[in-house]
Formats: sequence, C-alpha cells, structure tokens
Amino acid sequence: MQTTTRELFSYRKHWAHRFGAAPFLPMSKAEMDALGWDSCDVILVTGDAYIDHPSFGMALVGRLLEAQGFRVGIIAQPDWHSTRDFLKLGKPNLFFGITGGNMDSMVNRYTADRRIRTDDYTPGAGGAAGSLRDRDPQRCREAAKDVPIVIGGIEASLRRIAHFDYWSEKVRRSVLLDAKADLLVFGNAERQICEIAHRLAAGRKIEDIDDLRGTAFVRKALPAGWAEIDSTTIDTPGPLAPPVDPYAMEWRRTAERGPPKGKGAPWRDGLQPRRRAGSPGRRWR
Repeated sequence: MQTTTRELFSYRKHWAHRFGAAPFLPMSKAEMDALGWDSCDVILVTGDAYIDHPSFGMALVGRLLEAQGFRVGIIAQPDWHSTRDFLKLGKPNLFFGITGGNMDSMVNRYTADRRIRTDDYTPGAGGAAGSLRDRDPQRCREAAKDVPIVIGGIEASLRRIAHFDYWSEKVRRSVLLDAKADLLVFGNAERQICEIAHRLAAGRKIEDIDDLRGTAFVRKALPAGWAEIDSTTIDTPGPLAPPVDPYAMEWRRTAERGPPKGKGAPWRDGLQPRRRAGSPGRRWR
C-alpha cells in the first residue's frame, strides 16, 4: 500500500501532450480527426451531459488527465441498449472511466415514489436509463473486452461495500461485483486516476494495481496475513420499523403511533383531539 502522496503534476507528461489542449474534449470521431488524433488514451463515460465546467466531475477529471498529457474523449449519456454509442470514439488505449454522474443513477432515473422521472434536462437522451451497477459497464465490456474498466463517482463511492438499497429494500453487495469492473476509485479520486493512467501507460496491467489508497478491487482469496470477521457478531441488526408515509397527514401518523401517554398529554380519550361541546370555533377577521 502506498504510504506517500505524490504531487499531481510531478509526473512526466505522456507523449501525447504534443497535441496541446483541446478546445473541448472530443465526443465524436469527427472531433478527434479535427484534433489530429487517431485514438483516445482514456474514454470517460458519464450519465451527465458534457459541460466543460468544473462543477461537472467528468469534465474536471478529463481536463486533469489532459494536463498529464493524455488524449481524453468523453461519451455523455450513451444509449445503453446497444454498444453503438460506446464505440463511437473507438477503443481507448488505456481504460474506460465510467460514472453515473453528479447524482446517483437511480435517483437520477426515479422519483422517491419510484416513478420514472421526466427527461427535461436532455430530452431524448438514453443515458438517463443507464446504470453504473450493470448496464454501462457491461456495454463497455461488450464493446472492448480487453480494455480495463474503472468506475468512480458518488454512486461508486457510497456503494463500494455491502449496503442497504432503498429501491429493492434489501442489502446488496458491492457495486464493483455487479458492474464487473476491474477497479473502483472512491472519494476525490484525482490522485488515483492519474496514478492509474501513468501506470497503464508504462505497461503495467490493471490487475497488478493493488496498492493504491482510495481504490477497491476484487480478490478471489484472502491474502496472506489477513483474516475475515463476521460483522453480524459486531453489530447485530435490530428490528426494522415500518417506513413512514411522507405524504400522510399529522393526525394519520399520530393514529399509527397511538395516543400520547404521560402527564401533560394534550388528549387521552381518542386518536384525534375533539372540540368541547358548545365551544365556539375559531373566527377570522
């Protein structure tokens, strides 16, 4: 495991820095040809629209990799029903980088009532239906079986270990297993991404990169000197309370909880407070 932190711009630039900075990261073969590129070193796939601004994570990561000398292309909101969109830039020389975007792909796709959101942001785009968990990584794998896949972003960061999934109401395993990706980067992953890109460019294999902080990967067996601990003996799950209906009126929630108890309770003889007989109602002037 790496114990020292390397400065982001201390690496020797990749040879492709001679092409200079692109006005925008290319999204098509025609834009690559205009830049004089025959291929991309890294292709980023995102569930967001591509806007060349630091508030969009993949634009920021793409520009950072470009500053390291790599040729970076971007595929924004691809149609996951086929591999056509995933092949429009060709195969990357180093790896595919995939993220659900600035928002969890399930939250981006469904409302709290689990209804499909209207696509007002980018009408007609197929990416809103994609998923970091399975669809987008699988299409990349089908498009280029021999190209490494690295996943990241807020969705990968929060779901890198076993977690409770609200949509299916059960504990699910790590997203890394469902996505079948080679590597997962979590948190502010600029340092990990730069190190991964430079190592792959130097001829290292993705399966040999197992010492980077802020990365997760799958092992077939426990490494020497490690032990597995059953977590249920540490934190025993307690009873699950039924979910509260967020749209229920206050009196309905009170009825579900039962009448208040204890000294000073506002009412005792029923589930709803009652107005005293003969008392005037509230008047408005």
